[in-house]
Amino acid sequence: MKDGCSFHRPAAGLVATADIFDAASCAIYKHGRDLFDTLEEETGLATGFKQVGYVQVVNNVERLHHMRRVSAFQALHGIENNEISVDQMRDMYLLANYDDAIAGFFAPKDGRVNPVDVTMAIAKSARMGGARIFEGQQVTEILVANGSACGVQLATGDTIKVENVVICGGLWSRELGARAGVNLPLQAAEHYYLITEEIEGMSRDAPVLEDPTTYAYYREETGGMMIGLFEPDDSAAWNLHETPHDFSLGEIMPDWDRMLPHLERAYSRVPQAIDAGVRRFFCGPESFTPDLAPLVGETPELRNLWVACGLNSTGILNGPGTGMVLANWIVNGEAPVDVTAINVNRFSREANTPTFRQHRTKELLGKMFGVKYPFKGPQTARGGKRSVLYDRLASAGAHFSDDHGFEVVDWFAPEGHDPVVEKHSWWRENWWHYLEEEVRAARRDIVLMDMSDMAKFQIEGLDACKLISRISTNHVDVEIGRIVYTCWVNQAGGMEADLTVTRLADNKFMVVTAEAWRGHTEMILRRALGDREFAVITNVTAAIAQINAHGPKARQLLETLTSADMSNAAFPFGTAKTIDIGYAEVLALRVTYIGELGWELQIPSTGACHVYDLVVEVGQNFGLRHAGLQALFALRMEKGYREFGHDMDNTDTPYEAGLGFTVKLDKPGGFIGRDALAKEKADGPPKRRLLQFLLNDPEPLLYGGEPILVDGQPVGYISSAGYGFNLGSAMGLGYVELAEPLSQALAEQTDFMIDVAGAHFSAKASLRPMVDPKLERVKC
Repeated sequence: MKDGCSFHRPAAGLVATADIFDAASCAIYKHGRDLFDTLEEETGLATGFKQVGYVQVVNNVERLHHMRRVSAFQALHGIENNEISVDQMRDMYLLANYDDAIAGFFAPKDGRVNPVDVTMAIAKSARMGGARIFEGQQVTEILVANGSACGVQLATGDTIKVENVVICGGLWSRELGARAGVNLPLQAAEHYYLITEEIEGMSRDAPVLEDPTTYAYYREETGGMMIGLFEPDDSAAWNLHETPHDFSLGEIMPDWDRMLPHLERAYSRVPQAIDAGVRRFFCGPESFTPDLAPLVGETPELRNLWVACGLNSTGILNGPGTGMVLANWIVNGEAPVDVTAINVNRFSREANTPTFRQHRTKELLGKMFGVKYPFKGPQTARGGKRSVLYDRLASAGAHFSDDHGFEVVDWFAPEGHDPVVEKHSWWRENWWHYLEEEVRAARRDIVLMDMSDMAKFQIEGLDACKLISRISTNHVDVEIGRIVYTCWVNQAGGMEADLTVTRLADNKFMVVTAEAWRGHTEMILRRALGDREFAVITNVTAAIAQINAHGPKARQLLETLTSADMSNAAFPFGTAKTIDIGYAEVLALRVTYIGELGWELQIPSTGACHVYDLVVEVGQNFGLRHAGLQALFALRMEKGYREFGHDMDNTDTPYEAGLGFTVKLDKPGGFIGRDALAKEKADGPPKRRLLQFLLNDPEPLLYGGEPILVDGQPVGYISSAGYGFNLGSAMGLGYVELAEPLSQALAEQTDFMIDVAGAHFSAKASLRPMVDPKLERVKC
């Protein structure tokens, strides 16, 4: 139920795979497509589903490479999206100009539906299942009791009491959520399509055509052609502050001046449409999220208040699957797919300011088309959150990217080198040699990384230890100064986080995790606190800068800067101590995410520049080099270190992820998910395990999503990847499921192949890290 009416504009009704490239999206898409195919039989109401197919035009080698990767990944998940020739495209869609095309892709099971018919059929199916639907009702307030949603109030003054409330109000969701204190970064944008008069030769069974070059799609509409526009770089936000309550099936006055260049570009693909009259030029609002992923899940602010909105112009396509995910999540307590990328708790409130939404919206529609390059992130609404070291890093040659609104360093152009304008590619980028130098410096000398974006939570109070212990698989009731790497899991044993817990005092702990999981981590902490327990949870990220100093010479460097004993005996791996550096007191944590000797230095933000200057000045004597996140990813891949959200999620367990060493089934008091993990362990070694892979060929690159094959059959896919500069080729982590339990011997003996854009390359596999498996470099 929502604030507003059920539909605000006629939708295009596309059912298209496009270039979805993650397992959850594939499952959500397939559920909707299959539902449309069977709904008429179930309800007796037609949906207008026509499997006419979906054609995508390819006119450059980067796009071709990208789509070959997409096609291989989708095939792994049961979606047919095959490469076809230009001549085959001409046979399927006669009205288009393919002079610049080099290939195409065709998804035969895709097509289109009639949005109104689908809505009526779904409503009838819901009623058949016992649902009650109240039409024409405006929800004015979400009712709350004891921190939980318990119903809604209507504009009539009537109330409806329920166990769970779901906000699925499209354009109105943000404002309805805000009235309950809920953060839903969602912005409506002008969205256009044009319908021509009848065109001779326009077949009613013509496939839907998508052209990333013109940022448009084309489909048959009552003998004419519908042309949908996704303008790049200048999309217009609509009603930043308030959406009209009575805006139902409404239209926005088209901005012809702004849209004319986009129309001309769209017409270049279908020249015959130029001569046809314009039956209708429609502009209506469509809501988008800052990262073009939906908002799904239970809100951090209120229990039993759920969200399913922000479907980014794919509501018809992904609505049914999203509903399936949410229904299972509510009823069973766990989501049936990986929800790390769509969980509503991922955004900070900074992403919901009117200025941020206005600026970010400009690029969103265009980002749904074109080549999706591996490292090309948002270009708008940048600079809102910066490290206090930002200016110094920029002067050192930093190239910044966006990490959930935080400006982070990707790589550095060293002193004496000209600045590089980044050119995105699916092959080696133009900063590749800088990255290699950073990686080699980390293994040879020492690197400095600014990791101030890491989310840091301080938990203190009488029940702080009890709280942390309840949600941690590992022992955290340890001596003061110990750092514990642990997993957090749900009741089913699925991973919800991996992070470090540092005991600072009897009743005081520090939790450190990635910025991407700040909201998720805080939500778990607050939800796990008992009603009669006392613990204060404080997000101290902004107050503490973090400098990482890692490499074989890290101890030598720090020994020249501090009076503290930095020896291995006095400061062993996995410990934290307060040390002096210059005028500052610094919390030094001896941990690593790159597999080298080193420390994470947590410094009050007011003293961070002072400490940074000293480290850089003295570091010149030890070959110190700045390094960015790209080097971090490459180094952690060599070491086989996992990353939550990529290598583990809510559908994986610690045992499958190779993190069974963090699971202490016998620890006093147990932990959330203990019984599920105990059962898994009792069932014996898993047949599905996360393996580390190293290609035998040094040329291909891995980015994640590449199918893993044995004897030509898929057994998994790469979850995350990088280049192993110290091992000589691309590397990746990926889950593999075989007929028998996976051991190190079996991993080494099996002939694995990795599918890279349709080409197969042999790879070595290992359960153990391929670099420093005995941690000799880390614990020296």
